[in-house]
Amino acid sequence: MIKRAILSVSDKTGIVDLARRLSAKGVTLLSTGGTMKAIAQAGIPVTGVSDVTGFPECLDGRVKTLHPMIHAGLLAVRGNEEHMAQLAELGVEPIDMVVINLYPFRQTIEKPGVTFEDAIENIDIGGPTMLRAAAKNAQDVVVVIDPADYALVMDEFEATGDVSLKTKRYLQYKVFEHTAQYDCMIQQYLRGQLEDSERFEFPQNLTVTFEKVQEMRYGENPHQKAAFYRDLGDIAGTLPAAKQLHGKELSYNNINDTNGALELLREFDTTAVVAVKHGNPCGVGVADEVSEAWRLAYEADPVSVFGGIVVTNTAIDAATAEQMSKIFLEIIVAPRFTDEALAILTKKKNLRLLELDTTIRAYPKNERVMRKVAGGLLVQEIDDKLLPDGELKVVTQKAPTEAQMKDLLLAWKIVKHAKSNGIAIAKDNQSLGIGPGQVNRIWSTQMAIERSGEKVRGAALASDAFFPFDDCVKACAEAGISCIIQPGGSVRDQDSIDACNKYGIAMVFTGMRHFKH
Repeated sequence: MIKRAILSVSDKTGIVDLARRLSAKGVTLLSTGGTMKAIAQAGIPVTGVSDVTGFPECLDGRVKTLHPMIHAGLLAVRGNEEHMAQLAELGVEPIDMVVINLYPFRQTIEKPGVTFEDAIENIDIGGPTMLRAAAKNAQDVVVVIDPADYALVMDEFEATGDVSLKTKRYLQYKVFEHTAQYDCMIQQYLRGQLEDSERFEFPQNLTVTFEKVQEMRYGENPHQKAAFYRDLGDIAGTLPAAKQLHGKELSYNNINDTNGALELLREFDTTAVVAVKHGNPCGVGVADEVSEAWRLAYEADPVSVFGGIVVTNTAIDAATAEQMSKIFLEIIVAPRFTDEALAILTKKKNLRLLELDTTIRAYPKNERVMRKVAGGLLVQEIDDKLLPDGELKVVTQKAPTEAQMKDLLLAWKIVKHAKSNGIAIAKDNQSLGIGPGQVNRIWSTQMAIERSGEKVRGAALASDAFFPFDDCVKACAEAGISCIIQPGGSVRDQDSIDACNKYGIAMVFTGMRHFKH
């Protein structure tokens, strides 16, 4: 039975209506600060917490509810005769309901230019303490943190005169979920403010928090349940920040594949179009105009791009939209779609159109790659480097021409984002064959060469890791590849160098590999 309730919220959504319904049921309301003012202005009887504690709010409001007259009333187990006798002896009345949401710490730290002092001042102390006390005693105390739950609680209370234990347990869980996330945001923020924060990039105890964006129809396969979560910090330029303009909701595989496409797109500071299928690039085009970049990307592999995902860092215009609309695509992502382009593309009912600032090339600060394994979690830095500091090393007698070097760098960007073992071939601002995810490098090379067709002659080839044997060089020579870029580092590097010299192929070592598993 709810006889006394304390209401103290930062988010005042629905609080006056809740107070009115509680008061109508004869519940005595206690409150503080702005919440008490809002309730009183609505003409609803309310008592200040200071009147209960006999102690005024102090220290700029830092101390309001931290008092035995409040916490004894929350923590006393009603079925414990000794507890109730002590309350009577101390003159403490039980508190049966707590409605609290916390200082807006997250909203504060997300403000541009927020000061450290302002962030610290928005760490709630009394609120979490009351929430945890009430939730610990949930069999006797109704504790509500989410305005979305006001109706659930009041409908039960008004219908039965009480709130069911099932609902109380649900609300108890929500409190500890919420306070855990709140504390996690604080520790993540504080870690980022340390002068030597890089010492704590991989803390001894890793606590992370995300919020749910959507539940999905299914996961990677129809028999798997799934949901999509987003970071709570800066997400500019990332997929969770995209605005969906058209089409059905994204699936698990859509999100995973689109993220891979966006990672490759970050490599380009000029107009580019990237097409991806099943997490691997299948077409890349670079040009002054987006329509030409699309043509190059599409013609690179028109078979694989069918049903694929396309991303670009330039606005989609009518000419490009007209060409894209001629085939089946799952998703198109761009920083903007012209009105004419939208009119063309929205005729395709199931095509997802996402607006996202894809011109942002930097990853959010402290971005990490996390991969769950059974019983554990792998965490690493994001692979945000294309090449190491310093110059590339030409290791063959023949050096690549300026045009060949341009092709090599394009192929290198692409192979970085192909699953290992990865091989990518490029020429004249266009990807050709891409051989991803094979269990040996020669198979990946043969696949990429085959997919390149007649254009392979004179093209550049990139390998995400070193050549352990000279078989890949021999395959390149037979196909007419003119130049190769690879990390180097094999104990048999000289075999590949000798083979390149024999066949007149230029080869460059980067000194950096890009495995992607």
